[in-house]
Amino acid sequence: MGMRVGYARVSTVGQKLDVQMDHLADCDRIFREKASASSTKNRPELKSALDFVREEDVFVVTKLDRLARSVVDLSIIVQRLEEKNVDLVVMDQGIDTTTIYGKLQFNILAAIGEFERGLIRERSLEGRERAKSRGVVFGAKPKLSSQEIVELLKDYETPGCSKREIAEHYGISTSSVYRLYYENKLALSA
Repeated sequence: MGMRVGYARVSTVGQKLDVQMDHLADCDRIFREKASASSTKNRPELKSALDFVREEDVFVVTKLDRLARSVVDLSIIVQRLEEKNVDLVVMDQGIDTTTIYGKLQFNILAAIGEFERGLIRERSLEGRERAKSRGVVFGAKPKLSSQEIVELLKDYETPGCSKREIAEHYGISTSSVYRLYYENKLALSA
């Protein structure tokens, strides 16, 4: 049997961890932090806890909102736990993946999370397509105008003109000089 590893979090400095710590008292180790749930990156103690847990451990939190900011975030965290063969217990919501009923309940939540991620991806693609049809161009704005590219092509083919000098003159990298030359030479010869 593995360890019970607890995780407690409050969002603001003024809040206290006391209530969560009382609920997690039977854990072998507790990770605690005062941080917003905006992302796992901004919660170093959560990352440490997820790195710490080992096969057959049980990861314990008092409430889902202490662990994740969204269903998508939750499903990512749970996937990490599943990969390590670690169970999850969420005390206030009665989720306990050490039981078959808890696993069923949690798999339903995970399926909803996957569905939500799919919807977000789909909406994002639809939005990009609508924007493209209206003429929106994605990506960085070109550093050189079409006239400057024509001049660059001439400079490139001028004997004795170094590629480094060309790059400095146009404020771009040497690799961009080569790329622009070959992209535009191919386009002009096609």
